[in-house]
Amino acid sequence: MNTEPHTTRILILDDDPFILKLLHRMLANMGFASVICCENGVEALKLLEDTATRPGLILLDLNMPGMDGIEFIRHLVGQKFTGNLILVSGEEERMLQTAEKLVQAHQIPILGYLQKPVQPDALRVLLMKLATTSAHNGQEKHQKIYSAGEIKAAIDSGELINYYQPKVKVATGAVVGVETLVRWRHPVDGMVYPGQFVHAAEQHGLIDHLTQAVIRQAFIQAGIWQKSGLELKVAVNVSMDNLTSLDFQDVVVKLAAEAGILPGKIVLEITESQLMGDIRISLEILARLRLKRFHLSIDDFGTGHSSLAQLRDIPFGELKIDQGFVHHASTNETLRAIYDASLALAKQLNIEAVAEGVEDREDWELLRQTGCDLAQGNFISRPMPAEALAGWMDQWHTRIRDESLITSNTDPA
Repeated sequence: MNTEPHTTRILILDDDPFILKLLHRMLANMGFASVICCENGVEALKLLEDTATRPGLILLDLNMPGMDGIEFIRHLVGQKFTGNLILVSGEEERMLQTAEKLVQAHQIPILGYLQKPVQPDALRVLLMKLATTSAHNGQEKHQKIYSAGEIKAAIDSGELINYYQPKVKVATGAVVGVETLVRWRHPVDGMVYPGQFVHAAEQHGLIDHLTQAVIRQAFIQAGIWQKSGLELKVAVNVSMDNLTSLDFQDVVVKLAAEAGILPGKIVLEITESQLMGDIRISLEILARLRLKRFHLSIDDFGTGHSSLAQLRDIPFGELKIDQGFVHHASTNETLRAIYDASLALAKQLNIEAVAEGVEDREDWELLRQTGCDLAQGNFISRPMPAEALAGWMDQWHTRIRDESLITSNTDPA
């Protein structure tokens, strides 16, 4: 970072005058000319009320007398603060992680956190995120949410398309499957992602209609791959909302038969965003599907209601370790403990473990070192249209060799 003046107005909130002076000096050395220091939350909130002094970035201490940093965050929500936040504290890292999660839950942009004593290089790294994070958050705030009528029309007219994200064996790099991820090719808005329409589909009773459209298309594609000699397990997401009617099992079996694919090539990833309603119906559907030799996977394990109780009650053959416990687990002790426990549980139950959210080489190396079965994430590949898979596979095999991603001499083809 150069020493040219930066236009971002910064507020430092800390009850320690020495820390205020230290951080102010660091920011000045990095080219930030508009920096205000406050020793208490009440004074800081007054500055937020005036557009002339309203900061674009706040460096916030957590443990302060009177109004602490956690309470201050709540007031930021009330004031509809749209700037960025950096947490600065002498508290233990797990406390900082909890506070970071709270800020994210309030949908306040956060660049990260710093432990005292603050190191200039660590501060500089977070400040380098400022421009890109602000632009990204601006895009997020303007995401359109679609109505039930628009979603139903999109399903009926075939505007929903499937993308596929590869799953690979960590030991050999072999591509063994894909996860189906729905997209909406909107005639006006372009490519629309699931976060903008799936929840609305659930709320308005359209999730069965949507899921069946995704499954039908995925099964047809699985049949095409099968006929071309490409042996892949194709996974589709099924929510607990789909498991409230006994008809669902018959629909899945019928669509597989029509596409001419074997149930053993299909993985149903069960995402439990809510508690089961009538557990008898859900268990009957899943048990019958398993008897038909469809594979069952517990998705996002360790989050929501995807828990040990579901592993006990449902015949899962695969456990997907949630991405929130995979990315950065190599350097974060808390994440590593949860990742290790999830992996050990899968091994003890003799089911395959899939690590989601593998974002970088460090994540991949952790999986190699710990013997995780399968990996999925942007480090391997982003989701892609079906027709792009063959070309990507050639590139992946080359990359395995060039980047020494596996230790085995086994041919990943």
